[in-house]
Amino acid sequence: MCWRMFIDVAALTGWVPGIRRVEVIAKEKGLPAEVHFEFASSLAYTLVYRYDLAQRVLAWEPKLGKRDAVTGFARFDPAEGGATMTYALEDGDGRSVSERALGDPDVLVAAFVRFMSR
Repeated sequence: MCWRMFIDVAALTGWVPGIRRVEVIAKEKGLPAEVHFEFASSLAYTLVYRYDLAQRVLAWEPKLGKRDAVTGFARFDPAEGGATMTYALEDGDGRSVSERALGDPDVLVAAFVRFMSR
């Protein structure tokens, strides 16, 4: 369930702090492959997604807006009663201190856990 919700880009506005708009630009095999993001803080960028479905890993890297974008990955491993999430994120050089705080992996994982606990 966690994996499915994490890769559902339409759900991102429900848990990622500051996201104002998400638009899927391209799909491959029914999954978002290129996604454009707009944030309330005026950040805007496009990410390219790569999936390892067997391992439940999603990796992303910037295509447009690299200075403001993020590079990272999330992996979901089965665990008793749910899943263990491994999450890594690297901010682009153009992000301000407050924008970097929004992208803090601990903040994002906690927001995802709260979203999933509803």
